Amino acid sequence: MKIRNLFVIMMVASSAMGNAQTMGIKLENMDRSVQPGTNFYQYACGEWMRKNPLRPEFASYGSFDVVVEENQKRIREIVEGLAAQPQEKGTLGQKIGDIYAMRMDSVRQNKDGVKPVLGDLQRVAAVKSSDELVALINQMNVEGVGFGELWGCYVGADMMESTQNILEISQGGYSIERDYYVKDDESNKKILEAYKKHIVKMFQLVGEKPDAAQRKMENILQVETRMAKAGRDHVALRDPASNYHKMAFADFLKEYAGFDWKTYFDVQGLTDIDSLSVGQPEAVKEALAVLKDTPVEVLKDFFQWQILDAAGSMLGDEVYEEVFDFNGRIVTGAKEPRPRWKRSVSAVNGILGEAVGQIYVQKYFPPANKARMEQLIKNLQIALGERIDAQEWMSESTKKAAHEKLDAFYVKVGYPNKWRDYSKMDIDPQKSLYENMKEVAKWAHADMLSRKWKKPVDRDEWLMNPQTVNAYYNPTTNEICFPAGILQYPFFDMEADDAFNYGAIGVVIGHEMSHGFDDQGRQFDKDGNFRDWWAEGDGDKYNQRAQVIKDFFSGIKVLPDLNANGELCCGENLGDHGGLKFAYTAFKNATKEQPLPVKNGFTPEQRFFLAYAGVWAENNTEEFIRQQTISDPHSLGKWRVNGALPLVDAWYDAFGITEKDPMFVPKDKRVKIW
Repeated sequence: MKIRNLFVIMMVASSAMGNAQTMGIKLENMDRSVQPGTNFYQYACGEWMRKNPLRPEFASYGSFDVVVEENQKRIREIVEGLAAQPQEKGTLGQKIGDIYAMRMDSVRQNKDGVKPVLGDLQRVAAVKSSDELVALINQMNVEGVGFGELWGCYVGADMMESTQNILEISQGGYSIERDYYVKDDESNKKILEAYKKHIVKMFQLVGEKPDAAQRKMENILQVETRMAKAGRDHVALRDPASNYHKMAFADFLKEYAGFDWKTYFDVQGLTDIDSLSVGQPEAVKEALAVLKDTPVEVLKDFFQWQILDAAGSMLGDEVYEEVFDFNGRIVTGAKEPRPRWKRSVSAVNGILGEAVGQIYVQKYFPPANKARMEQLIKNLQIALGERIDAQEWMSESTKKAAHEKLDAFYVKVGYPNKWRDYSKMDIDPQKSLYENMKEVAKWAHADMLSRKWKKPVDRDEWLMNPQTVNAYYNPTTNEICFPAGILQYPFFDMEADDAFNYGAIGVVIGHEMSHGFDDQGRQFDKDGNFRDWWAEGDGDKYNQRAQVIKDFFSGIKVLPDLNANGELCCGENLGDHGGLKFAYTAFKNATKEQPLPVKNGFTPEQRFFLAYAGVWAENNTEEFIRQQTISDPHSLGKWRVNGALPLVDAWYDAFGITEKDPMFVPKDKRVKIW
């Protein structure tokens, strides 16, 4: 399943069956009253958007969500089947079934209400000093109590020595997007004011008087605002070099003095530390200052909120309604919560994802799908190699190193070679949902330690479940991963011809490959180490070309008062651009000997771009557009089409786009990387 050395292969022209295969494009989704060069997104997806208005539970609904919805139905069938039958204690079936049943049991959750979390809140309220509070937090870490603390602490690959794991400390200390605390435009102020009311309401729901709840909110905002101002924004967090500061543990203890780090780490099982990396030093130092100079009563309120905020979905319908009112209605614009069964399926996926995935792939991912996907990937790798060779701005030594990185891609398709071991996770239906989730958190931490602490990086680890509708590139392992969940319509269609599949899943494949060479990924070598492998001057040439896509997207108005963030979305936009280029080349290669015919009046080239656009059909609330623009490195669906295609020459040729068309971009203003 894990395929190495994929570049030296014979390319299979899967278009041999082209005439017998379907077009894949659903004409009823198109709005042909609009010209392609005026608004291609509307042209390709307009009728789909009209026929799929937002349902109350959605702030955003698109082609991705159609597949997610189908997968949720499949997973529901799996988990409800397990929940309905007696299962032997300790088996995966028992754990899956019991978690789902507990999440679905509204009667018990409403009967328990907030009682399960009160004990932990009272333990925090009872402490008398900062030292006592820190000791309690250490103990709660061991017990699996969910809270975010003032910093993050995790174990992951060392980007300078990618085969080894390293302890990393990162910024933290606030519960909503950083922009809401630090930017005072009207939309951000509206969210922050709603957040304040949400905190007050949540504390009232666990029994606090209005005055006490108001005081707690003010104390919490005091700490969170301070931490948000010390933290870095999403754009700054994209720079690998400035978010890595490795040092000896002895030096760390000196530079970040004033806190008993050794006990903090020892309690969590992170013993015998020789070195670690601090991602954002200024934020961690501010956190230490907060602990030192903030009154203990303020800190207690902050940590109580961390616990309560994490538990909100487990304390009955009244609390969940308040959680949804803020996080759903106000922040994203969704009108109603998702049905309980969908929330329960998501919970099971989050806790026992690979266990569910093991059943999912047996039922829904036949070997033929995997084989065709692997062939598409091979053909995309050849196409990427050709695009590397074609670049006049790259020196020969850079091209050679780029080929080496391409050859070293670690390809994962469908599902893992080995499955996660959940045998030590204890799920007890006699306990409350909250107590069981604490046990899950304890298991997850112990599992992480057993697999990663003082261990080399496991390249066979999957960062997504097999049933996930998504894909990823990981720079430190130089891997591309395509879970089984995404390999279905409108991304992948076994019955459709190459024009469709290369335009849809082919661009997804090319997108993930492109991440190995985007503004972040290009800084990692074939072994996943952060290293400048580019010949002198080539990096500058790349950056100049990448700046074109940053500037182009920053000029896009996503709302009348809001522009897209070209800096934040640069990597993903480069991924789309490269994906389109690589997939189009692979498509032309695959159909060179046996060209596909015109179908329903559309040439194969036109169908390629229509398939790509169809992947990104979606409707969004205004609130969702604002939230995604400040926080998500992916452009909105409309601009992954109308922003990406005008920068690709082949799109102009396919649809006869000229300077008379509104979407026309002069050739010298288009991106010239691939």
